[in-house]
Amino acid sequence: MRAARFHEYGGAESLVVEQAPDPHPGLGEIRVRVAAASVNPIDWKLRAGALHQLIPLELPAVPGRDAAGVVDEIGDGVQGVSIGDRVFGLGGVTGSTAELVVLSAWAHAPDAWNDEQAAGAGLASVTAMRGLNALDSLAGRTLLVEGAAGGVGSAAVEIAVARGATVIGTAGERNHEFLASLGAVPTTYGPGLAQRLSALAPHGVDIALDTAASGSLIDLVTITGDPTRVATVADHAGGQRLGTHVVNAENDSTLLSATAELGRQGSYTPRIEQTYPLERIADAHAHAERGRTRGKIVICI
Repeated sequence: MRAARFHEYGGAESLVVEQAPDPHPGLGEIRVRVAAASVNPIDWKLRAGALHQLIPLELPAVPGRDAAGVVDEIGDGVQGVSIGDRVFGLGGVTGSTAELVVLSAWAHAPDAWNDEQAAGAGLASVTAMRGLNALDSLAGRTLLVEGAAGGVGSAAVEIAVARGATVIGTAGERNHEFLASLGAVPTTYGPGLAQRLSALAPHGVDIALDTAASGSLIDLVTITGDPTRVATVADHAGGQRLGTHVVNAENDSTLLSATAELGRQGSYTPRIEQTYPLERIADAHAHAERGRTRGKIVICI
């Protein structure tokens, strides 16, 4: 199969497109012929070697954790999916930016989503849902999403709105119209946030989700009044120090199925900032590494 790989840790230029061995599914896994795969922060952090002590990789490695495509091989013990089904989901910490990928968690893709949108849903939606679930019931509560325009943040906004929350989202001014289109009340991040929120939410902010790791976690605790009313998916060290909920993504088919159902209902549509062909994987990683994206960056295989 063709795949993007890096043979040593380094910059985006270390990525090459070349032939790699075909993977095969094990117990409880499926193999998908990939139509598209998304780029997540963990992808370029792994490639750069920033996480090599925590997550050592066997090199050469194929970047990418989530993908969408058509099932073409099924491992033992798998039920509820057939060859030819269109799915999206999650594999290992690497492996998805290739013509074939093995997934351990998946769901059937809604017909309303194109391949790029389905590819952008996997890791972002699972991360957002786990962060929101840590905050308990959303209905009737005011939620602040820090970093609301990114892949995880934009997913969290739509999912929370669908669950009945009033959502205020922080982002740069260029993304305020985008946040409003998702159903959020937009505001800027940074100094003076508490004062801006007092005007937007005169009865206060009940809960907060940090997706940005911008150093604002202590402010979110102050704004909500209780660290247990704050969850972070990005600032694990800060969250542990302050006593907030600290959430990691997990390969969870149940959450992916819930995401797909929201897609079928028209309540959640993954937002794509830009797509790249596989041959421009280095450009896609460089784009992601610059940050401040509006939704997801996706590789079309």
